[in-house]
Amino acid sequence: MAAILVVEDDKDIAGLVSLHLRDGGHEVTVIHDGADGLDEALSGRYELLVLDLMLPNVDGLELCRHVRTKKPDLLILMLTAKTSEIDRVLGLEIGADDYLIKPFSIREVQARVKALLRRKEKVSGSPELSSHLVVGELSIDFDKHEVKLADETVSLTAKEFDLLAQFAKHPGKVYTRTQLLDLVWGSGYEGFEHTVNSHINRLRAKIERDPADPTFIQTVWGVGYKFAS
Repeated sequence: MAAILVVEDDKDIAGLVSLHLRDGGHEVTVIHDGADGLDEALSGRYELLVLDLMLPNVDGLELCRHVRTKKPDLLILMLTAKTSEIDRVLGLEIGADDYLIKPFSIREVQARVKALLRRKEKVSGSPELSSHLVVGELSIDFDKHEVKLADETVSLTAKEFDLLAQFAKHPGKVYTRTQLLDLVWGSGYEGFEHTVNSHINRLRAKIERDPADPTFIQTVWGVGYKFAS
C-alpha cells in the first residue's frame, strides 16, 4: 500500500477522502494549508499527492509546479470545484497525473488512486521494461525510472516517463493522440488531445537536442507520433 498526502482545505472532504483511503490500506497524511502542504510534499516519503486546486497561502497550481520541479516521480491527483476546460488542461499541463471535479464520489477517488498506483507499478515492473535501453545519446533505465541524455540525467515527471516508456517499448509504432490518452492516462480517461501534445512538447524539450527537428519522438503528420526505430 502507498503513502498518500492529502492537501485539501475543506476539512469535511479531506476527512472523508482520507478515511476511505485508509480503509483501502494506505497510509494517509492530511494537510489543510498550501504552504504546509508544499513542505510536507517535498519531504520525499510519499508516492501520491491528492491536491485541491483552491488552497490558502499557496494554491494547488503553484504547489504542483514546485512539486514537479523537486519530486518528478510523485503522482498527483488534482481536485477542484472549477469546471472550465482551461482550468482542467492547465492542471494537467503543469504536471498533474489525473483530475477530478467536485462534487465527486468517494468510489471515484478510490478508483483513480488505484489506477494511478497500478499504472506506475506496471511501468516499473513490466518485463518488457526491465532493461537498459540506449538509442543514440538517449539512455533509459526502466527499473530505476532514470533517463540520461549524453550521460546527463534528465528530470522527467511520472507522466512524462510513462509516455516515453510507451513509445520506447514499441519503436516505429505510430500512436494517435487518442491511443496515447488511453494507454498512458488510462482507459476511459476524459482528457483532451492537446494535453498529449503539451506533454510531448515538454518531453521533447528535455530529451531532444533540437525539439523543432526531433530525433526520438517523431511526428507522423495527420496521424500522430512514433519513437525512432
